[in-house]
Amino acid sequence: MNQNNQKDLDRIDRIPTEVTPLTDCDFLYVVDRTKDSFTFPVHRHAEFEINFVENCAGARRVVGDSIEEVGLFDLCIVGHGIEHGWQQHNCNSGNIREITIQFPVDIFGNEMLRRTQMQSVKTLLEKAAKGVTFPLSSILKIYHHIEELINAPSSFYQMMKLIEILHLLAIDPDGRQLSSGHESEKSTDTDSSRRLRMAQEYIAANYRKEIRLTALADMAGMSPSSFSRFFKLRTGRSISDYIIGIRLDAASRELVNTRLPISEICYNSGFNNVSNFNRIFKKNKGYTPKEFREIYKRNKIIV
Repeated sequence: MNQNNQKDLDRIDRIPTEVTPLTDCDFLYVVDRTKDSFTFPVHRHAEFEINFVENCAGARRVVGDSIEEVGLFDLCIVGHGIEHGWQQHNCNSGNIREITIQFPVDIFGNEMLRRTQMQSVKTLLEKAAKGVTFPLSSILKIYHHIEELINAPSSFYQMMKLIEILHLLAIDPDGRQLSSGHESEKSTDTDSSRRLRMAQEYIAANYRKEIRLTALADMAGMSPSSFSRFFKLRTGRSISDYIIGIRLDAASRELVNTRLPISEICYNSGFNNVSNFNRIFKKNKGYTPKEFREIYKRNKIIV
């Protein structure tokens, strides 16, 4: 691990608590900002937060013990005091748009959340304790709802739009848990957390190449079988599924940001067989790469 990465990890171990602008009388707080870099440190707060970021390709998202490089767009929901933040990393954009929607933990109250119609939202808010992220296909569906919330004529209509957005995110089958949930053990498990981060950073830097389990295990100082169990326990996914997810995210970025042939995108993303790439892409995204690109063009959201 290079010196800069080590400094990043040391910084993550000292997490400040943000005092949000929300008061006891507020239902939500919304801010739509444009900036040229990510400077706010990884932090935590008690409130729930939906964060949408645009023009952020190459930035690094930190949620609990999950560290991932993001694409052109990023959307996630966090809550229950989990540490989170976005770091500049490899992002070269000078026109980053970030929309943050914060709302209190008791926004609905137990009486409302126990109702049948709110069960999906209740489940989403529980999952926010580990962070939930959504792929580009989901962002395409939700984008105009976020814009409508931003442009709502009053805070009352913003509140109504927030409920709609939470419902849409709650029923989205493509939401993915980010953190393993072990960040509370960090004080006694710092070495394990850093082993995981080293592996994740290695995968992020080398996903275009063949990644061997033995190389990751050696990096962590563990046997391959022990490291496989360790990785699955900490991330909730097998190493192969995790690598496939990184490669699919990279392929999605190239599908929407370039005109490269699908076969070239396949190999650029670390897949070595076009038919296998098409099959895996459709299984995970619900569309073939060609269909995904066409849907994006019809719903283009770059501003």
